[in-house]
Amino acid sequence: MIAIIAAVGLAVSGVASNTAYAKINSVDTSCTNGGGQQPGGQQPSCTGGGLTQNTENQNPAGNAPSGQNK
Repeated sequence: MIAIIAAVGLAVSGVASNTAYAKINSVDTSCTNGGGQQPGGQQPSCTGGGLTQNTENQNPAGNAPSGQNK
């Protein structure tokens, strides 16, 4: 009986540790020009010259994880 409980405990802890880590990706959020303005029609990915790409770290659900922005 103790061996079964130990085996179940190891299996549960292995599943929990595998699902606890989500892959974080940098995602384009907006563009700014030299004046700090967001040019129309350029969001979220920049096209053309003279623009700065703004990004945000996001998890697979599309949410920014706390403490991980920029």
